[in-house]
Amino acid sequence: MTFPWLEHYSPGVPTTIDARAFESVGEMITAACGRFSERHAYEQGGAALTYRELDALSRAFAAFLLGDCRLVPGERIALMMPNLLAYPVALAGALRAGLAVVNVNPMYTSRELQHQLGDSGAKAIVAVDSVLALVRQVRAAVDIRRVIVAATGDPRCPNAEAAPLESGEEHLADVLAKGAGLEFSPPPIGLQDMALLQYTGGTTGVSKGASLTHGNLVANLQQGAAWYRLGEAGEVAVTLLPLYHIFGLSFNGLLMIQIGALNRLVANPRDPQQVSAALEPGFTVLSGVNTLFNGLLNSPGFDRIDFSTLRLAVSGGAATQSSLAQRWLMATGCRITEGYGLSETSPFALSNPVHLGFGSGLLPLPSTEVAIRDDAGTTLPAGTVGEICIRGPQVMQGYWQQPGETAAVLDAAGWLRTGDMGAIDARGAVTVTDRKKDMVLVSGFNVFPNEVEAVLAGHAQVLECAVIGVPDERTGEALKAFVVARDPALRGEILIAYCRANLTAYKVPRQFVFVDQLPKSPVGKILRRSLRA
Repeated sequence: MTFPWLEHYSPGVPTTIDARAFESVGEMITAACGRFSERHAYEQGGAALTYRELDALSRAFAAFLLGDCRLVPGERIALMMPNLLAYPVALAGALRAGLAVVNVNPMYTSRELQHQLGDSGAKAIVAVDSVLALVRQVRAAVDIRRVIVAATGDPRCPNAEAAPLESGEEHLADVLAKGAGLEFSPPPIGLQDMALLQYTGGTTGVSKGASLTHGNLVANLQQGAAWYRLGEAGEVAVTLLPLYHIFGLSFNGLLMIQIGALNRLVANPRDPQQVSAALEPGFTVLSGVNTLFNGLLNSPGFDRIDFSTLRLAVSGGAATQSSLAQRWLMATGCRITEGYGLSETSPFALSNPVHLGFGSGLLPLPSTEVAIRDDAGTTLPAGTVGEICIRGPQVMQGYWQQPGETAAVLDAAGWLRTGDMGAIDARGAVTVTDRKKDMVLVSGFNVFPNEVEAVLAGHAQVLECAVIGVPDERTGEALKAFVVARDPALRGEILIAYCRANLTAYKVPRQFVFVDQLPKSPVGKILRRSLRA
């Protein structure tokens, strides 16, 4: 098999990576804490942690988990909190103890929380104090032995106003103090051991846990560091993405530790004051999704932000719209580099070359292969739209306790069916058209909502938009557009005329619905399934 994309890498990017650079993610964290001990690792809400402190606190937490808590390497521990300093402490400690981390959205309902804790078999949970009541609701129905309560601010300081704890509950501050007095002997952890049980968004049904090993994560971190040309000169990253999401976790959480960066955590990206504090001068790395970048561009005071040091802006999680990328470049002087990946790929898989940025095509990262296939598994020629399939050391081992679901997407040769449609050109660059399930069939023609949304987003009076398919007696399916208007004078007839000038007739939405806001996931991804419902 030939790999034409290798000729189009940015200068200095290797074609392969060392997938065994570390024996585990915990070893990587320990090594980074030793190398960068005097640097600040994290800042959030006026508090900070150095790498030396991250090392000591995560070691204490690991000692507690294996000692007082009596957990066994391989067991699962859930983390349920926003971007607090407690998160990297708990994450690093759990991984150093050989436990598998289960990230939980702190905005989950009791039903969602019970499913994830029950399905994963988590034995302990670290939860922010604001969700303690919810954890108590479901604890009796699942096998949680210990509940560790984290407060905002310094993880060594409990919340003085917190409600009294119940049996089996402890403050993180007390746990860390207890663990500091315990011996810690790092357990043997191999690249084949599970590090992360990352649940998908459940877009195709009940949320499934992607089993990611230490080997998957170590390999993907080497791929990311090589591709994005991140050095160790002191990067400063702004983390608006939630760390419990795979994009925020891998890129902002783990990758920034590996290179000794300072991470400015934002617990609530909807709070303008928190965002402004993180975007103080000096930041060099920013990651987000299309809606996050769009929100920043349209937020009051954006023109006063100093972007002079920003050298890498990475977008992922959903398609980045061309009009947004152009506006961002004009406003900041920094090109957006679009990446593509999934929970199932740890997540980095494809990306624009950094020296070219948005619009240059998505190339497979080092040691990664890509193919476009039909439903029968036949590889399609260049220029033909089919399902994007990926193979590489970052591809998951399978879905937790779901062999049937695993077999449906992962073959014996290690190829993952992503569920995304796209095409590959002669250079080996991939264009992602849309999710396979989101494709709309209008009078026998395939229409990808992403394309229509990109056109609509280019209209000066449109702030945000989303397009779905709806049943239609005449054409089988038709397009329905939901629009957040920048200008209250905007009308459907105006957008119909605009779409007719820029799209083939069958791609023009039949219906336009104007809304105040669009439903989004915690990471900012527009939820088409909610619109369909």
